[in-house]
Amino acid sequence: MEYNPNRQSENKLKIAVAVLGLLALALGFLYFRERQNNSEVEEISTLKAKELLSANTKLDSIENQLNSKIIEIKKLGGNVDELIRAKTQLQVDKVALQKMEGFSVKKYNIKIKDYLALLGQKDAQLITLRKENGILSAKNDSLSKETKNLLEGISFAQKALSDSATNYTLKQKELSDRAKEVEARNRELNEKVSQAAALRAESINIYAISTKGREIDGSSVKSKRIDKVRITFYLQENQVTTREAKTIYLRILDPLGAAVADMATGSGTFSYKGKETTYTARQKISFDNSHQSVEFVYSRGLPYREGKHIIELYAEGYRIGEGVFEVK
Repeated sequence: MEYNPNRQSENKLKIAVAVLGLLALALGFLYFRERQNNSEVEEISTLKAKELLSANTKLDSIENQLNSKIIEIKKLGGNVDELIRAKTQLQVDKVALQKMEGFSVKKYNIKIKDYLALLGQKDAQLITLRKENGILSAKNDSLSKETKNLLEGISFAQKALSDSATNYTLKQKELSDRAKEVEARNRELNEKVSQAAALRAESINIYAISTKGREIDGSSVKSKRIDKVRITFYLQENQVTTREAKTIYLRILDPLGAAVADMATGSGTFSYKGKETTYTARQKISFDNSHQSVEFVYSRGLPYREGKHIIELYAEGYRIGEGVFEVK
């Protein structure tokens, strides 16, 4: 058989084309399979994302309902411990769901079912609590009305007592004012009676007695010639004055206004208008309403100051007369 180089080259070419065709077919098959696998993975990922979104949305809705139930049950006085524990667990589940690790639709559907069951139980509890609080509210309204009526009654009674006490106080004050007015009038009348009954001295005469016993009119006399001073006067008749023993006080005031007094010779003090007043001499008489005369003789033992001396007479709290003598 004759060797043909061209024919041999042609055969090799055919073989190469066949091999390339097989490779192209294999590559095409592999590409198709890869695209099919990618499509399946993409489809699975999309489904999983939808399931995650749905689960997360349901959990958000359940959390909102838990918050609402917690607020209302707590307001109505119910126990919210179970709801708070469920809310805490739900927040843990939401965090795990965001990580997309170990996600199981079946597992989360069971969790969601449990949460919804708990919400259903709490709805029943809320109905009971609302009824109970409705009854309590009615009772509270009744009690509030009774309390209001009671307080109004107490307020009325207190006002009546207060008015009574006020009227009593006003009456007492009125009586007290009347008593004070009567007392003041009585004092005024007593004062008028006392003034009307007071003694009155008249015809007061003053004489100076020398050491030799010579008596000189005291209208103007030298100091060295005065050994004693004699004062005479009459007591006016007065039908109001009681006839009884009365004390008359004599005061001699020097030109400086000081009382001439010597405690060793019988001077002392008496009360006049609430003040202790020094007297020169005093004398007790028996008043008989006969225009009787009274006499004082006072021996000082010391020279008198030059100037005007005043004689004052007192009895029963009143000044009953006065006179003057001059010392040169």
